[in-house]
Amino acid sequence: MDTVTLLKDRARRNEPLAKHTTARIGGPADLLIEARTTDELVALAQRADEISLPYIVLGGGANMLVSDLGVRGLVIINRTKEVKFTIRDISARLEVDSGVVLATVARDCIERGLAGFEWAIGVPGTIGGAVVGNAGAHGSDTSANLYLAKIMRRGQAPEYWTPRQLAFGYRTSALKQYASAERPVVLSAIFDLKRDHRTNLERRASEYVAKRKASQPPGATMGSMFKNPPNDYAGRLIEAAGLKGTTAGGAMISPIHANFFVNVTGAAKASDVKALIDLAHKAVLEQFGVNLELEIELIGEWDTERLRIGN
Repeated sequence: MDTVTLLKDRARRNEPLAKHTTARIGGPADLLIEARTTDELVALAQRADEISLPYIVLGGGANMLVSDLGVRGLVIINRTKEVKFTIRDISARLEVDSGVVLATVARDCIERGLAGFEWAIGVPGTIGGAVVGNAGAHGSDTSANLYLAKIMRRGQAPEYWTPRQLAFGYRTSALKQYASAERPVVLSAIFDLKRDHRTNLERRASEYVAKRKASQPPGATMGSMFKNPPNDYAGRLIEAAGLKGTTAGGAMISPIHANFFVNVTGAAKASDVKALIDLAHKAVLEQFGVNLELEIELIGEWDTERLRIGN
């Protein structure tokens, strides 16, 4: 199916992005379409470039706050799903599309006795988002096992980037330095993994899941709101500032973990969450001299003056 037909037959206009984010928050996309294969993802991105149509690619909708005003141009929802394992005696190579859910990859690896992705069990989001933000948990992250990532820069052909080119850091990469509307597209990634006993992997994964359930709130959230500052924890600082349980409209700073902001009513607005972001940022800066940096991304149309605080 050619790109014009894809856009004609499957595109949705004024689609609420609240349906496509883990926080269940977000205004409308002018135009939204799901890419089911890498070929479709490439074709849609290239066509948008050709006609100068602004676009962004979203995966699982975690780690982001979409504006109440929504997103102008095209939103491509990445539903690519191919996964390929090449297993050797003591190691293996995993090639996976960027739209595959992290928790799915983690379970597939554990079933095959492959170590390296246990940290991702229960983590929301997709491979593409994990590469962009160097997602991680439990002392490991995406960069630990990444061999290559297939990237398509705007207006160029796909190419492979090494970990050095990706310049990974704590919850960041070279890709995250681009604005969302200009960011290269992650198409797939290749990981090198090691063999291990399945029982060991299942035990570690169970421990991680239990720890996650005990320390993180249920409900609709974006994930960790702020990055942990050096030698401290964002949640501890926000709690010490007396903000646990604080609400704004339908949003709340979780009384379980203060670095999680919850759509507690199911009808919270992005502006409610942004008000809590600004409040927490200001309180921690004034009380402790720590300038918290957002871990989530603000997507869509925002008041640029207000973004100076809390970002």
